[in-house]
Amino acid sequence: MKILLVGKNGQVGGELQSSLASLGELTAWNRQDIDLSNADSIREKIRKLQPDVIVSAAAYTAVDKAETEPDLAMQVNGIAPGIMAEEARQLNALLVHYSTDYVFDGTKSTPYTEQDAPNPANEYGRSKLAGEQSICAAASRFLIFRTSWVYDAHGKNFLNTIKRLGSQRSELTIVNDQLGAPTWSREIARATARIIALYLAHPDQRQINGIYHLTAQGQTSWFGFAQAAAQCGLFDHLDHPPALRAIPTAEFPTPARRPMYSVLSNAKLLTQFGVQLPDWDRSLQECLTLPDNSNKALD
Repeated sequence: MKILLVGKNGQVGGELQSSLASLGELTAWNRQDIDLSNADSIREKIRKLQPDVIVSAAAYTAVDKAETEPDLAMQVNGIAPGIMAEEARQLNALLVHYSTDYVFDGTKSTPYTEQDAPNPANEYGRSKLAGEQSICAAASRFLIFRTSWVYDAHGKNFLNTIKRLGSQRSELTIVNDQLGAPTWSREIARATARIIALYLAHPDQRQINGIYHLTAQGQTSWFGFAQAAAQCGLFDHLDHPPALRAIPTAEFPTPARRPMYSVLSNAKLLTQFGVQLPDWDRSLQECLTLPDNSNKALD
């Protein structure tokens, strides 16, 4: 089986390189290998490789910057997935794609299900929703995983940002009224490989096509996430760790509006595939205590 991974250098893509390798012959591309803003490049590259499975882990993820670059965000997040879906259909290949909790506006107070109507509050969310819609319209075999608050020990994410700022400031002010589920990229990759195997073994694959929520269990705020990371040793390399102070969203305005509540229900995923990610705090502890996640790992 030939597997194509698009976005090998991202947080999820980096972990997928390990988890997907056991499923077949893996080809992994980064932005130098395929230009997601160029439709002809996407079609040409996929037709030449002719994969059996396409895992689309590349995305425009600069949430605030998308407010001033909506066309680029839409091209990468909205249009490119649809083109990959069309090519996958021609090859009868399975397309696996990642979306986001930001397709919802955050006005609920109970976990969002796949049946809840999306209503993005920012350009990033709108572009990701467009990608979902284009895949559903074009693909014949597909899985879309909505995840949330993705982090790992490397790369650009909330965890690394507060570690960097913690070495520069005596106090960090962190939003405490936005609720979600921090999700470790390694758990996403592990689950993805397992679900792909289950999907391919299913007698009626088209019956289980669709959108699934794939996040850690439980919920917290950004402040709670930071507190837990500190307790797991995030600032232990510092002689004087920063104090953490909770603030409301109103005191930390950003160009893109964030949903106040974006916890996702994973019940559909558990029912269909028997897959459930661990609690967010347990995964965080594992991530920050791995042998290769020494002080330099988050620098």
